[in-house]
Amino acid sequence: MIVGVLNQKGGVGKTTLSVNIAASFSRLGGRVLLIDADPQGSSLDWAAARQVEPLVSVVGLPRASIHKEIEQIGRGYDHIVIDGPPRVTDLARSAIMASDVVLIPVQPSPYDIWAADEVVKLISEARVYKESLKAAFVVNRKIANTAIGRDVGEALASYELPTFDAQIVQRVVFAEAAAQGLAVHEIDEASAATAEIEAVRNELMEMTR
Repeated sequence: MIVGVLNQKGGVGKTTLSVNIAASFSRLGGRVLLIDADPQGSSLDWAAARQVEPLVSVVGLPRASIHKEIEQIGRGYDHIVIDGPPRVTDLARSAIMASDVVLIPVQPSPYDIWAADEVVKLISEARVYKESLKAAFVVNRKIANTAIGRDVGEALASYELPTFDAQIVQRVVFAEAAAQGLAVHEIDEASAATAEIEAVRNELMEMTR
């Protein structure tokens, strides 16, 4: 499965989600590739901070030919996660065309919900050429027990794309793990954060069955 994690708005936790989903796939066995398609190179920074054996392979590929190169680069891998660029560009279009599923992380904020419109349009354009392309929203950095946290699913319903039942709550452990180049399950396998990431991974796998 090839999962593209994209949203044109910065600060939605795209890289945090990408690295943890990739790491979660690795727990199932098999080989996992994380492609850093963001010119800022945050996933590469995460990999460089790691002091222990890598869970996944990480490569930088911030160019608009991902969809042409993915077959060769991804050969031998069971799952590929693309940490997409933060703006709507030819690079974003290429990442979408390379993906089987596009996951759009949105924070529970009106600005994030409005900004999602651009990436939704790109997905619609891509489906003209790739009818099998799937896409969904995932609520990320949700603030627990707030009205906006509860209402975000309703707000996203104005788009034609589904929203995952699984949601990621804002937790300090995500930042602590990132600083060490770790996944949250390596900090605490039994944590709520680990369970949330695995729930997102499971919904992704359901989508492609």
